[in-house]
Amino acid sequence: MLGSLRAVADMVIDTSQLNVHQLAARVGAVFGADGDHELRITLMSFGFKNGLPIDADMVFDVRFLPNPHWVPDLRPQTGLSSAVSGYVLGHTEAQEFLGHVEQLLVTIRPGYVREGKRLATVAFGCTGGKHRSTAITEEVARRLRGHEIPCQILHRDLGLE
Repeated sequence: MLGSLRAVADMVIDTSQLNVHQLAARVGAVFGADGDHELRITLMSFGFKNGLPIDADMVFDVRFLPNPHWVPDLRPQTGLSSAVSGYVLGHTEAQEFLGHVEQLLVTIRPGYVREGKRLATVAFGCTGGKHRSTAITEEVARRLRGHEIPCQILHRDLGLE
């Protein structure tokens, strides 16, 4: 049934004797960026009130941190502002949490690469996705970049995208 398609194909890969890792290596060798075997991490902030992100590989709940929403001057701002970020990151619990997350992501990186995983989404959620999760996501990105781990940031519920 696919004979006509096969006839015009530039390449055919017989997968009948390949396991998933061998297939990934073969496709990567043919179509991948020259030797690009780096793990790229998407760091996402979100609000639990809008639902869990279905594409996240890991989800962290940061609702244990004090909520800037209850501070009148901080309520209209977001975790992108220095005032909110300073409030969130200024708590001992936040610094301890960040240290654990940083170490976890640095630790799993080689294993993900070894197993052929090139993309990972790590999500941080708070109630609305505006204050705590946003500030934490920005700080995790800063720390990972210090380890030369490529990452991008997505603030799902800020309405910026």
